[in-house]
Amino acid sequence: MDTPRQSYRSIDEYIAQFPPDLQSTLAELRELIRAAAPGAVEKISYQMPTFYLKGNLVHFAAFKQHIGFYPTPSGIAAFQAELAAYKSSKGAVQFPRHQPLPLELITRIVQFRVAENLSRAESRSGRR
Repeated sequence: MDTPRQSYRSIDEYIAQFPPDLQSTLAELRELIRAAAPGAVEKISYQMPTFYLKGNLVHFAAFKQHIGFYPTPSGIAAFQAELAAYKSSKGAVQFPRHQPLPLELITRIVQFRVAENLSRAESRSGRR
């Protein structure tokens, strides 16, 4: 029998489920994203902490061995060379939990995604 999946109502609730050391890392990541995307709205999407600005910006999640960071395929492609040291896929990168987060790189990825979403929203409004 499968156990029901936890349903989170807020990023605070999501972070609170983890041990204190991981809570600290997740809170640091959250604050970093907030600073890089000051107009973004926080929400839970796909049961992960999500930042939304004219569309999904980035998601993150904690796993046993890594922190998953999901900046969409364009965010991965734009920083492919710098992300080469990490396990990644089309739209996600895994940062090992036992290593410090690459804060400066994450900041630049989030800023890239902000610019991308704002540009896309502006071009959509110009078509109307």
